[in-house]
Amino acid sequence: MVLASAHERETIMQRVLLATDGSKASERAASLLAHLPHGQPLSLNVVTVTEGAVVYGGFSAGVLSEQAYALEKADAEKDYQKVAEMFDGANATVKHIMKEGRVGPAIIEAANQCGADLIVVGATGVSQISRVLLGSVSDEVATHARCSVLVVRETGLDHAERPIRICLAYDGGDAAQAALEEIADIPWKTGSDFHVLTIAPHLDNFFGELRPDSDTAVRCQQNLKRATDQLIDIAPTVTPHSFASEHEGEAIVKFAEENGIDLLVIGETPRNTLSRFLLGSTTRYVLRHAPCSVWITRNRMKNE
Repeated sequence: MVLASAHERETIMQRVLLATDGSKASERAASLLAHLPHGQPLSLNVVTVTEGAVVYGGFSAGVLSEQAYALEKADAEKDYQKVAEMFDGANATVKHIMKEGRVGPAIIEAANQCGADLIVVGATGVSQISRVLLGSVSDEVATHARCSVLVVRETGLDHAERPIRICLAYDGGDAAQAALEEIADIPWKTGSDFHVLTIAPHLDNFFGELRPDSDTAVRCQQNLKRATDQLIDIAPTVTPHSFASEHEGEAIVKFAEENGIDLLVIGETPRNTLSRFLLGSTTRYVLRHAPCSVWITRNRMKNE
C-alpha cells in the first residue's frame, strides 16, 4: 500500500453521504457533521432508505401497500428537510437521495454512485453491551464501504460548552499516516482538543513476565513527535500520549473512556472485496467498544 498522490488528496473530504432515518441517532450524526469545520465547499448527499411497496395479497392489500409506501416516502422527505435545515448558511450543497431495499447495502450503493469520500451514520448503542452489539446498519456500512466511515455516538458534546476532544491512534504505519493526513483536511484550529495516541507492545520474557520492548518504545516516541509536528498547524492544542499494552484496541478504548474523547480516528488499510468482510482486529474492537464516535479512514491509501 502507498499513500495517495497529492492530486488525489485535493478532492478528499469534499463529498459526504449522510444516512438519516429520522431517529435520534441519525439526528446526532447530522448535528456532528454540521458542526465540523470544512475549508472547501461541501457536497452533501443525504440518503433515506424505504422498504418500497410490497404486496402480499390481492387488490385491497396492494392499495394499502401503496398508501403505506407513499407515507414512508413523505416521512423520508421530512427527515431530509430536517437535515437540510442544519446546513442553512453553510458552504455546502445539499441533495436528497432516496433508495429502496435493505438499508446497509442501499447506503453503500448510494455512496458508490455519488463517489462519496465519507459516509456518516449514527449508532444507537450507548451502554457497554449495546456498543458491543452495534447497530447492524452501522456495522455493515463500516465493514463493507470502500471509503471512510464516521460512526457517530452520543458523548454529550452537543450540550457542552467545550472544544471537541479528538484522539488519533497513530503507529507510524502507512494507514496511520493516511488517517493523520485525512483528518488534517479539517481546519480544526482553536475549536478542538487534539490527542495523539501510540501503543507500545509488551514482550514476554523467559519467565512469562511482561516487559516493555525498549526499541519499540523509542520508535513510538519518534512516531508521536512526527505526528504532533504535522498536526500543530491545524490543531494548536496537540497532546501526545504513549502507553504500553498487550492489546492495542483495549488500550485505545480505555484512553477514550478515561479522557472523555468525543471522536476516535483510526486508519484502516483498504482491502479487496473478499477481505472487506473482515475489519482489522484493532479497528473492529475500537468500533464495537469505544464510548464515542469512531472515524475509520480509508481514502488516502490505494493499492500499489
